[in-house]
Amino acid sequence: MIKTAVETVLKKSNLSAHQIDCLFSGDLLNQCISTSFGIRDFEIPFFGIFGACSTFVEGLILGSSFLDSGAGMNVITSTSSHFCSAEKQFRFPLELGNQRPPTAQWTVTGAASTVLSTSGNGPFITHVTPGKVVDKGIKDANNMGAAMAPAAVSTILTHLQDTNRKPSYYDAIITGDLGYVGKDIVLELCKEDGFNLSGNYNDCGVLIFDKEKQDTHSGGSGCGCCGTVFSGYFFNKLRKKELKKILLVATGALMNSTSSQQGESIPGIAHAVSIEL
Repeated sequence: MIKTAVETVLKKSNLSAHQIDCLFSGDLLNQCISTSFGIRDFEIPFFGIFGACSTFVEGLILGSSFLDSGAGMNVITSTSSHFCSAEKQFRFPLELGNQRPPTAQWTVTGAASTVLSTSGNGPFITHVTPGKVVDKGIKDANNMGAAMAPAAVSTILTHLQDTNRKPSYYDAIITGDLGYVGKDIVLELCKEDGFNLSGNYNDCGVLIFDKEKQDTHSGGSGCGCCGTVFSGYFFNKLRKKELKKILLVATGALMNSTSSQQGESIPGIAHAVSIEL
């Protein structure tokens, strides 16, 4: 999937691999093995990154900062996730048939790639807000929304305070993969801090599945969740000028199978980029 996504974005941008200065990419599997194998034929300088499900926006932050520094002219960012492999690594293999609680989310099988460039007519990344690790003591690997939501709130509030903007400045404030449970927590916590997001806030994990028809409980998750929903649905809305200002906030749960088995809590992270016309 990573290979196909990179090939597709190169074709759409009318660029060849040798015109790309570097590639920032990662995924959910051990040592980001999907990415390493997927891009090995392109001969593009490569930075492997890992932010769990926040990897898509982490790549946008690093890539845009790289270009803004004058270090290059074109970069690719990419990420992927896969339902079956994520279950096997982080929870239980599907063959066991374990019953999922209502708070559980379905890892999105998908990949996304973007080309960032110093030239072009936009949309533009205008601001970046890197996140801090936030850990509120959630230990349930089947409740990622609750584990990641406090990090999303921290980054959203930091961004609004740093830029002196109100939530209404944006046509849409989109988190990565909190699902229904995490989305409700974000709305509640932001309201307690004096920021009402109810008018323009949504979550990729809520949007990507039909909860009732597909029985996906709390929604979607995974690196591919934010990546595919933004790169497809929201980017098209930007191109059509149906939306002009988006705050994209990808969230990640920084745990692995060993830490969960040892009873550790789940640290969360959230990275944000402001994308504007």
